[in-house]
Amino acid sequence: MSDTNRFSLPLLQAAQAQKHVTVNEALTRLDGLMQLRLLSATNTTPPLIPQDGDAYGVPASPVNEWAGQAGKIALFSNGGWVFIPVTLGMRAYIVDQNGWAGFDGAAWLMGVQSLTAHGAGMQMLVKEVDHTIAAGATSSVSLAIPGQAVVFGVTGRVLNTITGTLTGFSVGVSGSDNRYGSGLSLANGSWMRGLTGTPLTYYSAEDLVLTAEGGDFASGEIRLAIHYAQFSLPSA
Repeated sequence: MSDTNRFSLPLLQAAQAQKHVTVNEALTRLDGLMQLRLLSATNTTPPLIPQDGDAYGVPASPVNEWAGQAGKIALFSNGGWVFIPVTLGMRAYIVDQNGWAGFDGAAWLMGVQSLTAHGAGMQMLVKEVDHTIAAGATSSVSLAIPGQAVVFGVTGRVLNTITGTLTGFSVGVSGSDNRYGSGLSLANGSWMRGLTGTPLTYYSAEDLVLTAEGGDFASGEIRLAIHYAQFSLPSA
């Protein structure tokens, strides 16, 4: 056997010359795989100027130097790409999606907490949106709440002071304008944590609606985060 079973790390052979080359290559791969951090798991095209140690999850239908390597980890090492097998249940932090993911046997699944042998899983996710508030009585964050989601709550932070004739504001959805909070502060840096007593299921994507209290909005900016669960399907 010339490579290890799980990560294809090169092994020393009997009476091998230049042993340090093999050992250094194995250490380089381990360095890229420990506390695994993938820059992306959705890019099908390799980056133009990768750096040694950069790692990517190769998705379906990759091209160029990644062609034929779908479902593997592409690790840039010593000026070239090394492809490492991935097994069901491996975890990694996905940099361009700002969260943890698990490998479901075919692809990286964001926020996965449980996973069956056929890829059915429970995902705990956060969607973050920076919203510039429009003038008027309400300001909607278009389709902020994902469809097929069980929402536990919405948190937020005012990034730029909310101005206008209002005295406060509420956050909710159509038909329930204060579901996630009311009487909220307008000041820069103020925060909100809106929890639902019972998690609510949204079958279709829905707007978050900010409603001015005691007047109208003029301007401002807020960062909102929707905390929710979704469920992935088993494979055929």
